[in-house]
Parts: sequence; C-alpha cells; structure tokens
Amino acid sequence: MSYIETSSGKWEIIIGLEVHAQVISESKLFSSASTKFGTAPNENVAYLDAAIPGSLPVINSFCIDQAIKTGLGLNGTINLTSFFDRKNYFYADLPQGYQITQFYHPLVSGGYVEIETDYGEVKKVNLDHIHIEQDAGKSIHDQSPIRSFIDLNRSGIGLMEIVTKPDMRSAVEVAIFLRKLRSILRYLKTCDGNMDEGSMRADLNVSVHRPGTDYGTRAEVKNVNSIKFLTIAVNFEVERQIGILESGKKVKQETRLFDNSTGRTIAMRSKEDAQDYRYFPEPDLPPLRLEQSRIDAIRESIPELPDAKSKRLQRDYNIPYYDACLIASEKEVADFYEKALCDVEPDENLAKILSSWMTGELFALLNRYNKTIVESKISPEHMKELMILIKTEVISGKIAKDILELMWETQESPLAIVEGRDWRQITSEDEIRKYVREVLVNHNDKVVEYKNGKDKLFGFFVGQVMKITQGKANPQILNEILKRLLDT
Repeated sequence: MSYIETSSGKWEIIIGLEVHAQVISESKLFSSASTKFGTAPNENVAYLDAAIPGSLPVINSFCIDQAIKTGLGLNGTINLTSFFDRKNYFYADLPQGYQITQFYHPLVSGGYVEIETDYGEVKKVNLDHIHIEQDAGKSIHDQSPIRSFIDLNRSGIGLMEIVTKPDMRSAVEVAIFLRKLRSILRYLKTCDGNMDEGSMRADLNVSVHRPGTDYGTRAEVKNVNSIKFLTIAVNFEVERQIGILESGKKVKQETRLFDNSTGRTIAMRSKEDAQDYRYFPEPDLPPLRLEQSRIDAIRESIPELPDAKSKRLQRDYNIPYYDACLIASEKEVADFYEKALCDVEPDENLAKILSSWMTGELFALLNRYNKTIVESKISPEHMKELMILIKTEVISGKIAKDILELMWETQESPLAIVEGRDWRQITSEDEIRKYVREVLVNHNDKVVEYKNGKDKLFGFFVGQVMKITQGKANPQILNEILKRLLDT
C-alpha cells in the first residue's frame, strides 16, 4: 500500500476511472452516419444525430459485437439481457436533450485488468461494469470572440464506458492501467485508443482519507484526454484535497475540469446524483437480448492478448521479461518481432539479440522520427539480416549502429551496406595482432606506464586499435591479444 505523508501524517489516495472508449465501427451506434475522423464540421450527421423530429434509433449490431468482445477481453460477464435508458441533461451539443445509455442493466458486469505496479507487484484493477452509449457533439469556442459553434460529427458515435472500482492508489497506477487498457483494446480492435483524437478519454474520481478511516468525499475531473494530463490532474487533486482537509475544511463533492495550460483543476458544478439525470427506460428501443451462441462465437475470435503474448514470447524465445512485455504491449510490434524471426532455425541467441536491438536502437529511431512500428523504414526482413550479421560476427555492435542508421535513411539491406563500405569485422588473429603491435610500438611510453600499474591504460590501447581499424577489429579477439602482448 502506498501513502502520501505530510507533516500532519499519512494520507491514502483512492482513485477510480470512467473510461470512454470510442467503438471502432464505420457507422454510429443508432444511425448509419459515418464515424470517419477529420471530416468537415457537420458532414457526418444523420437525422437522428441532429434530433430531427420523427427519427428513431436503430441498433448497430456490429457495435454491440465490439462491446461484447471488449467485455470478454477484459474478463467481464456478458449479460444476456440488457436495457437502454435515457439520461436527461441539456447542453448545446446534445440536440436531443438526452443521451441514450445503459444505467440500470448494462451489457457487461465485472471484469478486471492486471497491472504491474511501480513496486513490481501484480495488481488487479477490478471493473464495475461496461455499458454502451452514444456520444454527444462538440462545442467549439475558439473560432469567434462572440459566438460558439456546434459540430455534430461526433454526435451518436458509439462509446463503451469502462467503469473501474476505486482500486488505484497513485497517479503512476492510473498511467499504468490506462496504457494496459489501451493496449488490450487495440489488440481486440474495438477502440483505437487515440486519445489525441478524443477516441479515448477518461473521467477521474479522486478522494483522500486517513488510513483506517472511511473513504473521503470524492471530486470528479471530466474528460481528460491524455495519460500525461491524467497523472498531472491526480497529483493536483491530491494536493488540493489534502490542503483543504489539513486546514480544517471539508472537500466538496463536485465536478471539475482540467486546464491543460496550468495543470490545475477548476470547479465546474456541484456533483450530480443519478436522480438529477432523471433516468428512465428508453421507449424507442426494446431490451437487448443476446444468444449465448453469439457470445461464444465472439469469444472464439479474440486474439492472443498482451499478457498471454508476453508469457509466450518468454517461453518460446527465452527473452528477458522486460523485453517481452515491451514487445507485447503493441500488437504491431509483436508482429514485427515474430516476422523477423520467421524462416530461420530456432535460435535463442538470435531472438535475444533481436529483442535487445528492437527495444533499444530501433525504438530510439522510431521515437526520434515520431514514427510507429508500422511506419518504420526498416523492414522485419532487413532487421533479421542485421541481427544475423551481428550474431555471426560479420560486423561489430558498434558498426551495426551505423548500419541501422543507414538502413533507415536508404532502405538498403544491411549486407549491401556492409559490402559497399567494406565494413566486415576483422576476425583474423594475425591481422589484429599486427595492428596491436603497431599501437604498442607507437605508444611505448604508455606501455611502460601500464606495466608500472596504470591498468586503466588498457582501454586507451583498445581505442587506438579500433581507431586505425575503423572499428572493425573483433573486440573479444582484440582484448585477448592485447592482454597477452602487454603481459609478456
């Protein structure tokens, strides 16, 4: 258990999330309008999305299947019967004056996500439920000093609201949970997790209390759309609430907004209760009744998920736990890794070299150029070829880094780069011995110092040999020969 400790004593943090995940679907939850992102304002709007009188909702069966798949992937129970409800509230970007959602009887009950905490422990973050609902439109306030505009492209898009239990205890756990959740949803292909596009965002519920006492009054922070901002919002709320309580005042139950520019939360309104929304059964939609055979068929379609893939990568390739988790966190990365290892004899050393270079040098290149693995200018086949050249000692690790850079720039194969620049590693003992003798003769004064006990000069001699061989001397052979000659 982690606590915050101040001059007045310990505080425990209680955090729950309501994650809004946009369903991957070509059309909206109750209309045939497109869900394509980035189109002109109000281009993807059906009569229902604009609340034109007489328009009625029709359930998009594919969205339901996507929600079922999500529930199964998150270890939840799919309810064979669920109901839609109306949640009544009034915003300019909600044309109906209500949202069709599920309040009393959601599609999915329970579930959990396992995370590894910053203490190295495996922790289960339990889910309360997952329900499906339609999104609202978008209000735009920065286009005119005197007017606000409404874009209804998002109105009616299917959302899965994934509601956790209050099981998280720090901003770090929130970040770990969201990354893991996003990874699972992307594996399932039920939500793309692109928080910068608004297709995944979260409402944050935070409270603090003294250990051993009842939970404190929580504040809700609405619609935070990045993991970085969520962690900032958690830390600000914890500090704000502890400050209020330590001054002898009470925390108000309220809804707050997060200001990206200041890193602060701002009071928006007093927190509503369920009765404020006047929920009642949606009269235009019948109960959603499912056949068990439909659920079973969807269960069969679920791919290998991150945790299972990580364990298999460790088992099949004997790669380190950290590398396996990093590779398995994104399906496309795992596909790249396994594609690079196909059509070669099973080789534990090659698999380890590849995992190390992917999670190190290749990821660094992708980050530098702000590219995903799918956009990589280095193919899995060329990556495999480079690893074989390293393993068979045709090239050194130092030269391999330069080759990787050239592979990115030119898309040439590593072998073509090696041959074209004469970068093959020197492994001949006679040739390396010749260069070592040359260095020792040219630096006889340093040899004397070394033999008088200045052992650190060994690295100097290695560096000189590497300099005149342009880094091509095999390091292991070089070290052995150098040691023998210096000790004679």
